[in-house]
This record gives sequence, C-alpha cells and structure tokens, in this order.
Amino acid sequence: MRHTLYLLSIACLLSGAALADETSLKVCTATDEMPYSNEKGEGFENKLAQLLGTELKRKVETVYWQDPRYFIRDFLDKGLCDVVIGVDVDDPRVSTTKPYYRSGYVFISRTADNLDVQNWDSAALKKAQKIAFVPATPAEVMLKAIGRYNELFNYQQELVGYKSKRNEYVKYDTPKLVSEVSSGHAELAVLWGSAAARYVKESTVPLTMTLIPDNNKRADGEKVGFHYSSAMAVRKGNDVLLKQLNQVIEQKKDAITEILTAEGIPLVTE
Repeated sequence: MRHTLYLLSIACLLSGAALADETSLKVCTATDEMPYSNEKGEGFENKLAQLLGTELKRKVETVYWQDPRYFIRDFLDKGLCDVVIGVDVDDPRVSTTKPYYRSGYVFISRTADNLDVQNWDSAALKKAQKIAFVPATPAEVMLKAIGRYNELFNYQQELVGYKSKRNEYVKYDTPKLVSEVSSGHAELAVLWGSAAARYVKESTVPLTMTLIPDNNKRADGEKVGFHYSSAMAVRKGNDVLLKQLNQVIEQKKDAITEILTAEGIPLVTE
C-alpha cells in the first residue's frame, strides 16, 4: 500500500512539474542591455516577451544573463530558458523564427547643424573631427573605406564605457555615444538604429537620425550591409515552440510593429 501511494505521489509530482513547464515561458533576458531589456522590464524586448506570453497563454519567467558571449551556451542550450527575443536570422547556434522586424544603421547629428549626410560620400563625414561608432560593425568598415578610421582611432578608445571582470569583455554604451553628439563633443555618430532610437528621442538637444542606405561598398568593391533582420530563437529541435512563435509573429504583426515604432526604431522592408 505504501509502495503504491509512493508511486502515485511521484506521478503527481512529475505531472505537476510538466504542467508548470508547459504553462511558463522562460525568456533569456539581459540584466542591463538597454534599450533591449533590463531587470526592471523597461526594454522593448521585455515588452515583446510579455506579448508572447499573452498570446501563448503562458506566464513569462525571466532568466537573466550578464555576458552576451555565453548566454546561448550557458542558458538556452542547457534548458534554463526557452526563448531568446533578438538574434540574427541566420544564427547557426539556434533555430530561428521568421524575422519579426528589419532595421538599419543610422547617422546621428544635431538637428541645428543641418548636416547633409545621406550616405558615405557625404562631405560631412570627411569634415567631421569626431565620429562616434562601435568597432567591428559595418561603420568601422566604411570609415576605413573612406580613409577616416586611423585618424579617429584615439578618439574611439575614449568611448569604451565598460570592461567586465571576466576576460575583459569590452562594452560600448549607446547612450554615451549618442550624448557625444548631443553635447557637441562629436559631430556625428554611426549606430544601430534599434539601439540608438530611444536615446535620440530622449535627447534634450534635438537630434536627427538618418537611415543609411544598404548599397554601400568597401574599398575592394564588396558590399557592406547596413540593414539587418532580427528573429527570435529557440533551442535546436524545439520545433513545437518555434512553430508557435512564428504564428504569433504572423498574427500579431501590427502589435509588434506598434511596440517597435513607439520605441522610435527605424523600420525597413526586405
């Protein structure tokens, strides 16, 4: 009798655990990677996560990470979370949904300066004494192509805002780079539109954000892309959840766009 009750108890516990897993949606979220997400839930990816939870009728459980280099390996792959909101559509580490938005890099300048900067041939890029940008991005490639990278190198080192204690992970703080322009310390910034939009909107000094065309070429003639699509991701093999996310992206396209446009993110079509 006791043995039977024991087995029944185990079965109940297991079924309860399975139910809990099915009714929660564990989302990998950065503790402080604004404007995407933070622990207060203030980022636009935090809002997208809540939209997913509502549509899938699952309670959102936030699983926080601090180092962007390892969270796929240490969190998603190990089953500590189920979903990552923002990844490249061709990320080989995961299974990705269809894109839920597409944006691009932007030129940021003070509106009062009335700079005519539409593309990488613009005279303002050659005249500017300081241009804020993040290394290892398309901005760096094109600054090299137009011969401005070397003379901006020392200034670029001033923009490093953070180094982690582990392996010296270097972080460039987007609000700081935007403030370089609003304060007049730099004439221009070249930043990813999704990252910069909130701080351009919040600036007390009016700023102009100009979407960079996607038809740029580096010195050897190879194309340099400036428009990219973002998707959501699940562990490889989690096809059920992947299908559910794709359905939400398709059916709630307007709601997703509303969150992104409220953020001020420049949206482009494929």
